[in-house]
Amino acid sequence: MARYTGPAYKKSRRYGFSTLENGKDLAKRPYAPGQHGTGRRGKVSEYGIQLNEKQKVRFMYGLNEKQFRRLFEKASKLKGVHGENFLRLLEARLDNVVYRLGMAPTRRAARQIVNHGHILVNGSKVDIPSYEVKPGDIITVKERSLEHPVIKAAIEANSPVAPFVEFDAKKLTGKFVRYPERSELSADINESLIVEYYNR
Repeated sequence: MARYTGPAYKKSRRYGFSTLENGKDLAKRPYAPGQHGTGRRGKVSEYGIQLNEKQKVRFMYGLNEKQFRRLFEKASKLKGVHGENFLRLLEARLDNVVYRLGMAPTRRAARQIVNHGHILVNGSKVDIPSYEVKPGDIITVKERSLEHPVIKAAIEANSPVAPFVEFDAKKLTGKFVRYPERSELSADINESLIVEYYNR
């Protein structure tokens, strides 16, 4: 299944969940899209609930199905709780770390910034959004990209920086300090439903 490139607000309304994590996508119309969005909906099966949870998290992080499944399987080989390990791996993706540092307004914008080669990891250019950032890695903006309009606007917006990263807005340098704790991630995600979906 290809990566979704349509309106983000529509997907947020479909799943009743702010995939942008700022609530703006549900502020005006907090109901499902389409002609019958505000009407009654039939009872959703257990499978449907699990599928919806998987889809909303997959869309939130901007992965296609193959990438999502591969990361899920990688998380199964780590020590600890499978679902929590999976979320930590999602958070350690380079595009997500760039977003968490406040260098981009959305994960989609962060992915484009990485793809276009504007980001350095430990001094080397990395243009692969799925690159796994390790604790201690230094993320910087390439010197020739310091005036990039999207990055500049995101910095000026002064978005809150996640507690598991550090960021110097003057030098446009960030550090992935550690993997996040579960309590630091969205409480609206039920990762156990994703584990149940893939283990059914």
